[in-house]
Amino acid sequence: MPAVSSAFADAYDRLTEAYPGLTVTELGPGERAPRGGGWAEAAALAGGGAALDAFLAWDEEQVLRDYGERARPDVVASFGLHRYAWPACLLITVPWFLHRRVPRYPVTHVSYDRTAGRMAVRAASFACLPGDPAAALPGARVVEDEEALRAEVRGAVAEHLEPLLAAFGPRMRRRGRALWGIATDEVVEGLWYVAHLLGEEERARRELELLLPGATRPYAGAAAFRELTGPDGERLPTRDRASCCMFYTVRPDDTCVTCPRTRDADRVAKLAAGAAS
Repeated sequence: MPAVSSAFADAYDRLTEAYPGLTVTELGPGERAPRGGGWAEAAALAGGGAALDAFLAWDEEQVLRDYGERARPDVVASFGLHRYAWPACLLITVPWFLHRRVPRYPVTHVSYDRTAGRMAVRAASFACLPGDPAAALPGARVVEDEEALRAEVRGAVAEHLEPLLAAFGPRMRRRGRALWGIATDEVVEGLWYVAHLLGEEERARRELELLLPGATRPYAGAAAFRELTGPDGERLPTRDRASCCMFYTVRPDDTCVTCPRTRDADRVAKLAAGAAS
């Protein structure tokens, strides 16, 4: 197999090609993380205080601008966490899904500019399987098999999100299992969406069911995929979220198709309409 110079460059390039709303820059040795403008350091968000206040002010203004009303503070915090955690989880799940490489990103190693859809990262280390040419790169750790690599994915996401959940949680009026249910949903729905864009949705569902089968602490809930039947007998994949994004508090009649509040009949109508369009 050919040698590789970066364990993640190809995966992040494919991510951006499929989903142009997110680009990822890998920082070189000694290269400083970007600052100023729209950039927010994940470590600063995890520290709460003024940095988190400023981050959530954007969400508050966006809701008022787009919907003409103010959202509750806990709803604003829920929106803000989702808008960070969804792309942050992709930093880990996409390299795993495409190349079986799992980077470790402590919060001190990630910066995010959501106004431009950019993330800047510096991997602390990464896990891979035996025989992967990336095993020769600095920071590589070889694990024995696929299940060990899945454990690395769960551990890497938890390591990154735990301090952020601790910071956002009190503002969201959620804690413990409710917060880890949100983490479960961000992992599953982010990769599921990107895999659909890559033409690998069915494989992603299988992989995510193995990654999060349930009872994988600290995560709450499972990948929870299931299928509904459309009006013409077609298969309509869906899942049951472990959490609610709270958007219904802004638009009560406009719930997500995987929301616990959305009945199956409404899911079928929305999914069938989406397939038809």
